[in-house]
Amino acid sequence: MVVFIMGQVDVLAQQKLGLNTSIISETNANEDAYPLVSQEGAAVLWYDEQDYKGVIRAIGDLQTDIERVTDLRPEMSGNQPEVKHAVIVGTVGKSAVLDELISNGKLDADQLTGKWESFVITAVQNPVDGVEQALVIAGSDKRGTIYGIYELSEQIGVSPWYYWMDVPVNKKDQLFVEPGFYYSGEPKVKYRGIFINDEAPALTNWAKEKFGGFNHQFYEKVFELILRNRGNYLWPAMWIPTAFNDDDPLNPKLADEYGVVMSTSHHEPMMRAHDEWSRYGEGAWNYETNKETLQEFWRGGIERMGEYESVVTVGMRGDGDEALSEETAIDLLQTIIDDQREIIEEVTGEPAVETPQVWALYKEVQDYYDEGMRVDEDIMILFSDDNWGNVRYLPKKEDWDYKGGYGMYYHFDYVGGPVSYRWQNVTQIEKVWEQMNLTYQWQVDDLWIVNVGDIKPMEFPISFFLDLAWNPEAIDAADLPQYYVNWAEKQFGATYAEEIAEVVKLYSKYSARRTHEMITPETFSIENYREADRVLEEWKQLYEKAQSIYDKLPESHQSAFYQLGLFPVESTYNLNKMYVAAGKNKYYAERGAAAANYYADQVIELFEKDAQLAEYYHEELEDGKWNHMMSQTHIGYTYWNHPPVNKMPAVSYVQTQEEAELGFLIEYGAQPPWGWIDVEGDWWFQFEMPAFNPVNDQDYYIDILNRGKEPLSYSITSKQEWIEVSSTEGTIDYHEKVYVSIDWEKAPKEQTSGEIVISGPIKEHTVKVLIEYPDVEPQGFVEYDGVISINAADYQQAVSKNGVEWITVPNLGRTNSSVTIEPANAERKIPGENAPYLEYEFTVFDSTEIKVDTYLSPTLNYKKNEGLKYGIAINEEEPQIINMHEGEEVADWEYPAWWNNSVTDHIKIKKSQHQSVPPGTHTLKVWMVDPGVVFQKFVIDAGGVKPSYLGPPVSEFVE
Repeated sequence: MVVFIMGQVDVLAQQKLGLNTSIISETNANEDAYPLVSQEGAAVLWYDEQDYKGVIRAIGDLQTDIERVTDLRPEMSGNQPEVKHAVIVGTVGKSAVLDELISNGKLDADQLTGKWESFVITAVQNPVDGVEQALVIAGSDKRGTIYGIYELSEQIGVSPWYYWMDVPVNKKDQLFVEPGFYYSGEPKVKYRGIFINDEAPALTNWAKEKFGGFNHQFYEKVFELILRNRGNYLWPAMWIPTAFNDDDPLNPKLADEYGVVMSTSHHEPMMRAHDEWSRYGEGAWNYETNKETLQEFWRGGIERMGEYESVVTVGMRGDGDEALSEETAIDLLQTIIDDQREIIEEVTGEPAVETPQVWALYKEVQDYYDEGMRVDEDIMILFSDDNWGNVRYLPKKEDWDYKGGYGMYYHFDYVGGPVSYRWQNVTQIEKVWEQMNLTYQWQVDDLWIVNVGDIKPMEFPISFFLDLAWNPEAIDAADLPQYYVNWAEKQFGATYAEEIAEVVKLYSKYSARRTHEMITPETFSIENYREADRVLEEWKQLYEKAQSIYDKLPESHQSAFYQLGLFPVESTYNLNKMYVAAGKNKYYAERGAAAANYYADQVIELFEKDAQLAEYYHEELEDGKWNHMMSQTHIGYTYWNHPPVNKMPAVSYVQTQEEAELGFLIEYGAQPPWGWIDVEGDWWFQFEMPAFNPVNDQDYYIDILNRGKEPLSYSITSKQEWIEVSSTEGTIDYHEKVYVSIDWEKAPKEQTSGEIVISGPIKEHTVKVLIEYPDVEPQGFVEYDGVISINAADYQQAVSKNGVEWITVPNLGRTNSSVTIEPANAERKIPGENAPYLEYEFTVFDSTEIKVDTYLSPTLNYKKNEGLKYGIAINEEEPQIINMHEGEEVADWEYPAWWNNSVTDHIKIKKSQHQSVPPGTHTLKVWMVDPGVVFQKFVIDAGGVKPSYLGPPVSEFVE
């Protein structure tokens, strides 16, 4: 995070500006501005030849970046240039000219000396004889200098994603650096990186085609990407038959030169890739029976590591990322780690404490830790999420001073239960912020690593994760909406930044409701709350917005936006449309309607379009640059692993008679019995609409159905003028929804009923329309068909206590925003005077017993106690303490049903039953008990809740 200091500007206030502090102008209006590129030419890039190779290489990138922007290629020189202006780039202790500037008092090194990965950028007058002015990029260490170089590259307009997302540069004739002292500060998280995983078939085949495999040419692109995003750490690709160190000896050498700290994943100890065991190992992967062979294997990994900057994974899991046998005792794993540390000492010739090490508590290894297993205090403990973005465990407060420190392994991609998710980005940065803010506040700040799958299409969440890791304190929940805009502006410029931000924000929100791989024809309700149609309408509007942006962008920017926004939106809209069509095919087939055949055809068409979209991405986009990247199968999962090919959802066709025949369904009406035949042998229909009232001003539909092959002509007549219909007549091949509403100006001012007549071939049917007037004056959220649905962020009162406050996390969740407590490490509270609480007003029309469904983010019991709790009450009743983890098996991690449900639906719904209430206005009150509980929605069931995926839409609010 770059901070601009000028005069007495408050540093913390500047940090809140985020990463968009601009230091570049295109004119020399400020005479003190430094001319990086001017009419006189480009400033020389001056470095010390004794500096790190990675620094000199990055200077070469800056040279190329300046040329990309201005078409002028600056000179690079390892000796003092004979020019008025130069850019001095160097590392403290490795650059003689930089050290001289510091010793002469021309450069303040307080922000550099003894710091980790820090840099400053500032102009210095008369730095040395013969040079009038220099722009100095100075780093506290190798990566500090590299980050300073790439900061200037990004400031002039070269995105970290120029290669991986084809983000173009905007050409400029001149570049001036505004006067000031810019410094980064130290990163708050020491190691910050990505894990390339689950990389076959997409990334694997792409790398083979473009580079010949996962060799140094491939990894040079990865190293640069990490460093441009100010990361420093990598777990490399490891799916069979890949081995980073063994496949290309230049891989580890160049990683060290670039400045990327290498490690191996949670199940690959001692710097050896999993596939290396099949290449060089003998016997079983079993320490009890094959100890000597394993030790020699591991010794080879440490010997090969040499002096390369690394973090050594210690411990052991079963072969192929499986659990060790149940018979494996904690004592054995402790022995394994002790023996591994002895190997480290023997090979390095130094105490093991001198080599950074990490022990990953992944899946069953977490259980060993829970049961009391501990390691030497210099070994970092790496906790993990549940593979679905929910943190499993955080250290107890009494353990915060653990010397080895703590890390977190997080996921944007996963292969495993309940169903793998790999094809598209389904990560909300709001969820990342909430869980990683929780992580950081519980003192896990030594290593953050995220599984990013194939890298593409995770560009946006990768940027966010690494930005957040640099300084979690600089991004509050309220800053998240602007983060989208800032990031979009850096990639595409200011003109369409807000529109692009909206597309990315909503795309990730809608996709996070349920992963692409887990959507089925049954996911969104066809019958209730118009849910399936509402979901498709959201996607349709988002697609139209994305297409509109694409069409308006300059041709140079279209490819990048296609990758970021248009393709993900269009392909996911198409996928949802296909599954909803399959759901409607089943729905109408069961009702004997010709519409079933229409939706069957639509499913086939949309399934074919899915393949066409991927074909364009592979063959035409960027002239085939990204071939294979969208080849992950994503349709037709039947268990956790992906199917061999995409398989279209099943459809049915129905045989209908030749002649048109009228049928109809009323919204929320009773469903017809089998065959639609009543006891008198006549066709069966529902003949009464749900009741209307002026408070909710509802409309309900009548779904006119054709039960034959020939076109059906129908008419609808209202017997009362206050009954309005959206269509009075029509001719249909399949079906049409006609919406019924009330003109309340004309309606009688008392409860009454009217009628509409539906006519078709041969028959006509009369449908009753009832209107009601509530006996109470509504206030707050108003009952709608026996339901009150409230978004958690729409409270009437939020009361904070003793420094503990409610915060809204914008956009977090499936339907709106979420509410939680800050600080995230607050002490438990007991509902009462000293506990923060929320209040929501609502109105019911009849005496009723109240049930409340509280929709919560699926946070895990990271405290490993009896569970996270909150309090809830209606009016003045005694608060009920609800344990959101009650009944969940804490130690069993073999995909229990409660967990499957919460990560499948991305929600946890806790139920509470309350006292009966009379008609009128009441108060729902919710208390904080534990931090980390995230409220998304409250559904008050007054007897009318119907099954749906997202729950009832939000109720009408009356002031």
